[in-house]
Amino acid sequence: MSEVLLRLEGVHTHIGRYHILHGVDLLVPRGELTMLLGRNGAGKSTTLRTIMGLWKASEGRISFGGQDITAAATPDIAQAGIAYVPENMGIFADLTVRENLILAARRGEIDPARLRWVFGLFPALETFWSLAAGVLSGGQKQMLAIARAIIEPRELLLVDEPTKGLAPAIIMNMISAFRELKAAGETILLVEQNFTAAKMLGDGVAIMDDGRIVHAGTMAELAEDAGLQQRLLGPSMDTHQ
Repeated sequence: MSEVLLRLEGVHTHIGRYHILHGVDLLVPRGELTMLLGRNGAGKSTTLRTIMGLWKASEGRISFGGQDITAAATPDIAQAGIAYVPENMGIFADLTVRENLILAARRGEIDPARLRWVFGLFPALETFWSLAAGVLSGGQKQMLAIARAIIEPRELLLVDEPTKGLAPAIIMNMISAFRELKAAGETILLVEQNFTAAKMLGDGVAIMDDGRIVHAGTMAELAEDAGLQQRLLGPSMDTHQ
């Protein structure tokens, strides 16, 4: 098995009086794309936010690269090398594509070679370089959100539902981009509701239900087992595309 880059052990998260995560155990191997799947409300987004320190684990341990980050502040977690693309994308609508990327770059300077690589993944960003991010389409905004996360080299990329609400052609563009990121050796933890995208991209998969990981294995094995898909995911994902 590949080296484990991110490890969650018995992680619980409370938000106010609500107990959302109930002892999550999760491994993310270095250099692989791990899918985090589950029904709506299973705790997937909360898991990503807890990893980033946006919500604090009330119990358990989160380690990254062998270091305990359970109680670390979000800026320190980002500085350690974890990038996060939330479901709402988190871009600055009033700023241009260029300004959004400059803000995400260290010291406000973008490495030209890195920028060419990002443009190779998302050519539309070069086309709309000087436009305000707010006028971009939904798919283009998602491209910008991911580009912001990778404009600097990162150890781990967390992405929450990148294909949600996108047209089929844009979804295929997004899948192609993630395949290139995989080929470049990036480590990715990806929450997704589109099972077609999940089975095309995932190396490993973890399935959540009611704040717990109820299944972990290879994506290939899950893709071949329709009964397991139905039992663990039900009708919340399109498991038959």
